[in-house]
Amino acid sequence: MPSVFSSVSSVACTVLAASCFLYILTCLAPPVSTGKENRLRFPSNLRELQQLAELLQLYYSSNSLYVLVLFSSAYLYKQAFIIPGSALLNVLAGALFGTYVGFPLCCFLTACGATCCYLLSQHCARTVVEHYFPDKVMYFQKLVEKNSHQMIYFLLFLRLFPMTPNWLLNLISPIVQIPLHLFFFTVLIGLMPYNFMCVQAGEMLASLRSLDLIFNFQTVIKLAGFALVALLPSFVIKKTVVVGS
Repeated sequence: MPSVFSSVSSVACTVLAASCFLYILTCLAPPVSTGKENRLRFPSNLRELQQLAELLQLYYSSNSLYVLVLFSSAYLYKQAFIIPGSALLNVLAGALFGTYVGFPLCCFLTACGATCCYLLSQHCARTVVEHYFPDKVMYFQKLVEKNSHQMIYFLLFLRLFPMTPNWLLNLISPIVQIPLHLFFFTVLIGLMPYNFMCVQAGEMLASLRSLDLIFNFQTVIKLAGFALVALLPSFVIKKTVVVGS
């Protein structure tokens, strides 16, 4: 098994290569005149998000393919390397592409990006994850064994439940032997409600005054409700088995 140092080195090289690719993409931005500095960077607040949306909309009018490749690459980068801020990119997708295109695009990119993180953990970072999160790995391993008969509903519940640390789930899943196809499917379906809320809000990005209108207590309650609905089939199955026996 590789050492922690070699695992960290492999991950660092992967991040460096992906960062160089993303930087090259930003250098290929089509020329536009905005009267101010055109700087492509990840947004950290609402104002920066609105400014980035305005700039990318100008790029989109002259080269839509470039914006699609740049957005997809940035989204996968954040997801694969568990960098916070993917929710802002969901909102940005709504502003750039609208709900009908932005929503399925974000769902697909979320699943693909999480799968990249899964593969990175499986092949490069397994030692690091086991070294720094031994209790989490052991705890999740027990949960997986306990819910092995209803794994798909269990994973969907975790993705739908708003308090689940998705980044940690992505890292630990290959270590506790969650099948890749099941992992991809539950990420794709389980994060749909959250993605939809963010993308739909993006269509009103220019008029938004605070991100609290999206990420608030009411949103948490809605997502928790979806999570409980995802568990209903497992209760029905369990009851059927008990009655049948």
